[in-house]
Amino acid sequence: MKKQSSNLKTLAVATLGCKVNQCESASFQSCFEEQGFTISPFEEVADIYVINTCAVTAKAAAQSRQLIRRAQRTNPEAKVVVTGCYAQIEPQKIREIAAAPLSIVGNANKHQVIEAALAGNEPDCSSIHNPSGEYFNDIAVQQEMSLLPVKRFAGRTRAFLKVQDGCDNFCSYCIVPYARGRSRSLSQDKVLEQAVRYAEQGHKETVITGIHVGHYGLDLKPPGSLLDLLKKLSAATPNVRYRLSSLEPTEISRELLEFMVAADNFMPHLHIPLQSGSDAILKKMKRRYLAGQFIDKVQRCKEMIPAAAIGVDVLVGFPGETEEDFLQTYELLENLLITYLHVFPYSKRPGTPAAKMANQVSTKTKDERVAVLRKLDHKKRIDFYASRIGRVHPVLVETEKAVGGLAKGFTDNYIPVRFKTDTDVSNRVVPVKLERLQERFVLGTLL
Repeated sequence: MKKQSSNLKTLAVATLGCKVNQCESASFQSCFEEQGFTISPFEEVADIYVINTCAVTAKAAAQSRQLIRRAQRTNPEAKVVVTGCYAQIEPQKIREIAAAPLSIVGNANKHQVIEAALAGNEPDCSSIHNPSGEYFNDIAVQQEMSLLPVKRFAGRTRAFLKVQDGCDNFCSYCIVPYARGRSRSLSQDKVLEQAVRYAEQGHKETVITGIHVGHYGLDLKPPGSLLDLLKKLSAATPNVRYRLSSLEPTEISRELLEFMVAADNFMPHLHIPLQSGSDAILKKMKRRYLAGQFIDKVQRCKEMIPAAAIGVDVLVGFPGETEEDFLQTYELLENLLITYLHVFPYSKRPGTPAAKMANQVSTKTKDERVAVLRKLDHKKRIDFYASRIGRVHPVLVETEKAVGGLAKGFTDNYIPVRFKTDTDVSNRVVPVKLERLQERFVLGTLL
């Protein structure tokens, strides 16, 4: 892309929601930097603001609206580009709250964010490449992923690599398939190209991410698989550590676990959504497994990879969730050797089947149940950290130091660690002996 003859020179980006959004925002920043832009904090005055929104919960949608208003208050003359899931499902609401100049870019058109930002200072402004002035296509019929290359994740040791977009599951509570469309995969050669680019830029760890990563490759011709992709990534960049974002319980095969054991650069860390420990609620959610299957899968993970960190998503207060349903969830999680929980209260999303269900759970009850599970989350983390005291783990050291000047980073199995060092070991993988448990991390000794 050739540089535009423009006086606009500063960009601010705000990102809400998932790792996929973070990966896409990194691509926006890379492209703007190539255009000669300086990246500014979102709170400061900028010429262009890009807001990558989220719509998974009502709170995320409200935060998206707040960011739009904030950008326009900070600099009323700035061009504001709104993209992401909230922009996809509620474009009219954005138009109602926003003042010009503003452009809305749908999820199928994210490769046009730069064009939208530079096209002009009027809403839905046309350009020579886009005479209609529209950056919004029907996401439901989108068959290919937008190509959003990223040069680097500025200021981060860990990079995110988006290999897949969209979801075919249509869980009854989830707005994502309506906002992201059907499952679509990036070709293996493009994935490998991006992975090599990250390695060349000095990133020591890459997180493989997507909306439904386990479906990677099923839409390609010829079809591929996530496991095959991971094997190729591991071989192509042997000095890069790899992690996976969420995988459905049904997608964690023995072959995948055997690969994790055998591959030196694949981290012993899995994130597996449960959502509910009640079979009755799982069926109403249209999840594709039962609680017993989830238990079996986690137990197999721990048998094959005893040191593995296992994170779990839980959705609390789904319509019709009784106290007994909630207790089944609590007891399942309490008795499993898991590492941490991501706990979310159910949020009614218009357009989803669950929004119309009877017996909606009160906000008070949801808040009480969330608090109970977050307390369990704290206990699980502490128990897991304590179980590794005295062990030596490889730690990827972050570029920023912790309070008190201690170096900080994460072990291969995702334990947050801090330690003293007289030399600069930032963005390096170093051996650290875990010595003493603190409230939210472990103190260690650099070996």
